[in-house]
Amino acid sequence: MDTPADLLAATVRRAPAAPLLTAYDDLVGGRVELSAVTLANWVAKTANLLQDEFDVTGGSTVAVVLPVHWQTAAVLLGVWSCGATVLDTAAEDDGRLDAADVVLAAQDRLPPLEEQGVPELLGLSLHPLGAGMTGYTGPARDFAVEVRGHGDVFTPWQPPDPAAPGLRLGRLELTLGGLVDTARELAGRLGLAEGDRVLVDDRTAAEAGPVAWLLAPLAAGASVVLARSPDPSLLPGRAAAERVTATLGRTIDGIRELGRPA
Repeated sequence: MDTPADLLAATVRRAPAAPLLTAYDDLVGGRVELSAVTLANWVAKTANLLQDEFDVTGGSTVAVVLPVHWQTAAVLLGVWSCGATVLDTAAEDDGRLDAADVVLAAQDRLPPLEEQGVPELLGLSLHPLGAGMTGYTGPARDFAVEVRGHGDVFTPWQPPDPAAPGLRLGRLELTLGGLVDTARELAGRLGLAEGDRVLVDDRTAAEAGPVAWLLAPLAAGASVVLARSPDPSLLPGRAAAERVTATLGRTIDGIRELGRPA
């Protein structure tokens, strides 16, 4: 049985240089494009940081207090590469953080977490280009600074166990293998196909969850165009420029909407 790390590895073997995750940020401006190899490098650096600095491995729990973002994809896949469990707090308003060994959070979410006395806290600026935090003086370590010194190749201390817990999201709990099985099943139901280029906005992605916006496209051999706070007037032209073949939760003339009858 496969784990999320296997999905990424298969994508790297199949199409290493092709765009895998393209992110637009209409809130602050900017476009970032990551090939499979580039994303895999970020994932490896993240996994090495978690394993080497925080002893994250099978049995560990990492809380992810992050919005949908290309860096969130690297964090999620990095945790799963270690064989650890992601505690996604999106549905819980930061609940159950006492169960986490490490917490990764957006900079604007750090102050209340500091008050909870979280033992291991990493902050992310979510800058479009991955820059570090600015104007922050609290105790959290800066993810962008910490991750740079770690290697582009990751070897887990123990291979991820497909039967081990992989995701806790509200009342939903999935094993690492269950994440992959669910992603493949969802890709089939949505009609995702290899080579698809899927446009999804951050609100839809947050509501659908990481299996839908990240793992299902990986399982299908598709790529993602992620739009943060998109300007609706720009989406048709952007879809054409990015050669989008399908949308998730958005209707654009001439492009099929996943999960909708043709």
